[in-house]
Amino acid sequence: MTVTLADILAARRSIRGVADATPLVPSPFMSAHVGHDVLLKLENMQPIGAFKLRGALNAIAQLPEGTAGVTCCSTGNHGRGVAYGARERGLRAVVCMSGLVPQAKVDGIRALGAEVRIVGRSQDEALAESRRLAAEQGLAEISPFDDPAVIAGQGTIGLEMLEARPDIRRVLVPLSGGGLAAGIAVAAKAIDPSIEVIGISMDRGAAMHRSIRAGRPVEVQEVESLADSLGGGIGMENRLSFPLCRDLLDDTLLVTEEEIYHAMQVLYWEDRIVAEGACVVGLAATLAGKLPQARGPIATVVTGRNLDMALFTRVVTGQDVTLGDHRVRGRPYARKA
Repeated sequence: MTVTLADILAARRSIRGVADATPLVPSPFMSAHVGHDVLLKLENMQPIGAFKLRGALNAIAQLPEGTAGVTCCSTGNHGRGVAYGARERGLRAVVCMSGLVPQAKVDGIRALGAEVRIVGRSQDEALAESRRLAAEQGLAEISPFDDPAVIAGQGTIGLEMLEARPDIRRVLVPLSGGGLAAGIAVAAKAIDPSIEVIGISMDRGAAMHRSIRAGRPVEVQEVESLADSLGGGIGMENRLSFPLCRDLLDDTLLVTEEEIYHAMQVLYWEDRIVAEGACVVGLAATLAGKLPQARGPIATVVTGRNLDMALFTRVVTGQDVTLGDHRVRGRPYARKA
């Protein structure tokens, strides 16, 4: 089983008019910084505030009539997408989440009519509960990343970016369970194999990055992060997103909490965009000089806006932020060339 460009094209038809056609806009500051256009795909403009709606809608559209309901595990945005899609189809939805998920994301899912179950302190524990519900109550389980329909749905982002700007030479993708990175990589490499697709995550609990380095899925300890959407494991029985990311990504990189903090400030003060820490990891790697010079325009995905606004305010106003046992020293934003 795999995902192809044909699957992504079919997903585009499935989500058309609901979760597609988000803006692709230039960042003048970042473009001047790197010497090429830096383009931002604004998935934070989705109806649920995050790209995850694409994959969730595509997966729910493929469920057979008579499905009792759906369940999933989520760090927040996938659950919101599943809740939205289930509500549109009149289905029961149960979203399983760990205690590390910010309350703002829990509240957003409940507001869409889904049941929320908080289980343990890791995505793996939430996944076990989702699978139990699927087995015992006959609910259809929708993986946040290891599902061909979900990966194809996320891959529509790659199609849209390259149709708007065929000259893109590098795509920087926030990397967690790999559904987004795999989908974009399938689309980009099918269109032009020379396009670089680089997955980027935080350096605290980066499951896919460590799994690719190890050559197999590995477990990681989940901790609090500014990029909380990128937390969680990839599943020890991962069938799709791991091999696709392993085979198609040109590289994976890590950024620190301090680098994420600075990039959140840059995106807010320079581009006036409110976005989660997970959205800025590509910008963080670029600003930190962790990438070689690009051969042409660069694109990255502003994946979502569903964040704790009190925490966001602390970051953009230069205050200290405490993440579990890790403290990020604040500093007021000052433009640097």
